[in-house]
Amino acid sequence: MLLIVGGTGDLGGRVVRRLIGQGAEVRCLVRPQTDAEELARIGVKVVRGDLTDPASLAAACAGVETVVATATVIGRRLAGVPGPSIRAADEAGMADLVSAAEVADVRRFVYVSFAGLDGAFGTPMENAKLAIEKRLSESPLRSVRVRPDAFQDIHLGPMGRFDVRAGKVAVIGKGDTRRRWVSTDDVAALVAAVALEPDPPAVVTFGGPEAISKNEAIAIAESLTAHKIKTQRMPRPVARLAIRLLSRRNDALASAFGAGLHQDLNAADWDDEPLRQRGITPRSTTEFLREQVSRLP
Repeated sequence: MLLIVGGTGDLGGRVVRRLIGQGAEVRCLVRPQTDAEELARIGVKVVRGDLTDPASLAAACAGVETVVATATVIGRRLAGVPGPSIRAADEAGMADLVSAAEVADVRRFVYVSFAGLDGAFGTPMENAKLAIEKRLSESPLRSVRVRPDAFQDIHLGPMGRFDVRAGKVAVIGKGDTRRRWVSTDDVAALVAAVALEPDPPAVVTFGGPEAISKNEAIAIAESLTAHKIKTQRMPRPVARLAIRLLSRRNDALASAFGAGLHQDLNAADWDDEPLRQRGITPRSTTEFLREQVSRLP
């Protein structure tokens, strides 16, 4: 039995579908107010609970061999949905999940973090990821810390203010640092693989097949659309100031600025080999952008 925490999210939902497709027995922890009809329809056992409710975590972990944790509240907080803070859910709640897994004698804990975490700037999300990675490194659980590069679908899409349809892009910093932007679906495939394989590594850091900077991605988009893209740039010192001012008042926005600054200052020294080792052919950034342009009216 695998427990997926975050199965109603984009990444977690893809992981669930892959595991179900491979014949795995899957249980999902779903918040009481969230619709779980689709999960139940595909054969997932739904248990109600929340990262901020330790008793529900204990019940969810009972009889589970592997926990896969993809959950985060940052998307809901960026959207202005009321709920717990990043510190309350992603840090304290996730730590409670680790503790519940230990008590339930769970054998494996797969946790989604991000590549280059050691070069973080102290945003609420970075602090949460660092705290949980440290907690897992000290735990008797067999943990797998999955560290993907930035997601193409988010950071090179409208949510990340890279809006090809509108012809507008926002860049934090200089935009010259090359990253290996990775497909959400490829990350889901790797997470599902390490949840099931006999002897996974303790840490898996990876990205997509191309090392491309934000400026190069803009140039590709301009070439594909044959239109100039308006680019708004935020200097690094301004981003640092925004992170400092917002960290207490708007943890999600501070974390989003931190992610952009992190990507601008930390070049990728990882590659796509962990994906290819598992038979996953990763989607390139150029392919992703070509798909986005092909959908334009």
